[in-house]
Amino acid sequence: MDVMTIILLIIGLGLLVGGAELLVRGASRLAVTVGISPLVVGLTVVSFGTSAPELAVGMQSAWAGEADIALGNVIGSNIFNVLVVLGACAAIIPLTVSRQLIRLDVPILIGATLLMLLFGMDGLLGRVDGLLLTIGLITYTGFTIQQSRKDMAQTTDADDGPDAADDAPLPVKTPRALLMNLGLIVGGLGLLVVGAEWLVNGAVALATFFGVSSLIIGLTVVAVGTSLPEVATSIVAALRGERDMAVGNVIGSSIFNIFAILGLTSLVAPAGIAVPTAAIQFDIPVMLLVAAACLPIFFTGLVVSRREGVLLLGYYLLYTLFLILSAMNHEALGLFSAAMFLIVPLTIFGLVVHSVKHAHANWRKHGNIMDEVVSR
Repeated sequence: MDVMTIILLIIGLGLLVGGAELLVRGASRLAVTVGISPLVVGLTVVSFGTSAPELAVGMQSAWAGEADIALGNVIGSNIFNVLVVLGACAAIIPLTVSRQLIRLDVPILIGATLLMLLFGMDGLLGRVDGLLLTIGLITYTGFTIQQSRKDMAQTTDADDGPDAADDAPLPVKTPRALLMNLGLIVGGLGLLVVGAEWLVNGAVALATFFGVSSLIIGLTVVAVGTSLPEVATSIVAALRGERDMAVGNVIGSSIFNIFAILGLTSLVAPAGIAVPTAAIQFDIPVMLLVAAACLPIFFTGLVVSRREGVLLLGYYLLYTLFLILSAMNHEALGLFSAAMFLIVPLTIFGLVVHSVKHAHANWRKHGNIMDEVVSR
């Protein structure tokens, strides 16, 4: 085995961690500088930036006449984002969830996935579909930033009462500070992209050395490679206490993947993006199910617990195992599929029951408080 393979792996991993640190630091400071919340920065600037590898793959494949690669990349990345990125972060440290995600962003992700499924029913994502998806991206981004600035302004006005401290530190909003924060973001993104590429190249070489087939490498290492920036950024954000940014990065990247990557690729590709029947019948429904699972998980206490994080990671392992067995046409595929048809509904039922119990407990709690107020 070539020594350069090990060096690529080590340097690539180091660049990922370093790039994520710079990106999160610059993004969190940018949120204060421009007066928007860290959640919105995670949903827009950070998520768009960490999805740059997926966008590059999609556009490059479109120009090469293989635009359907973009479809598989988006589906795989979105499933990976929720099950692995969110799951890994929550397994390390429980993640707090903003109410905005439940009210707005997760429903938009579910709606965008349904739209993608609807547009692909005819077997093709054409230029009109791409234009509509791109308009969806512009509308979502503009509304999110505008709403955040309005909410931040209301919060600031509420804090500026007579009891507010006169010597409270004000955020630095000079052009120099803005440029420095943007420099950190751009530098961090650059390190993330280079680090992900080197890490994937090293991993592919290592897997080949140990005799792993190119099929398995494609289903695992390469598919995961374009999502490594999201992994590194979300984990670093969670460890730095920017948990809103960590969760926002996952949801925002998934929305960006559908609206921007599929939208722009459909516009650029001469023949559009072919949508196979298998994607309509299995892959996109799985992607929709994963997006919808965010609602009950986020709703329970507005926290993604360690147990829920481990559950998400476990489902990604099962999903990957299914892909491998299906690609190999393994004899165990039938038994495995039957087991999954039992496990998935039971999990969904458990999440729904847990959500209903949580909602009922909240209702009783707030009802008791209202009764006390009325009795007084």
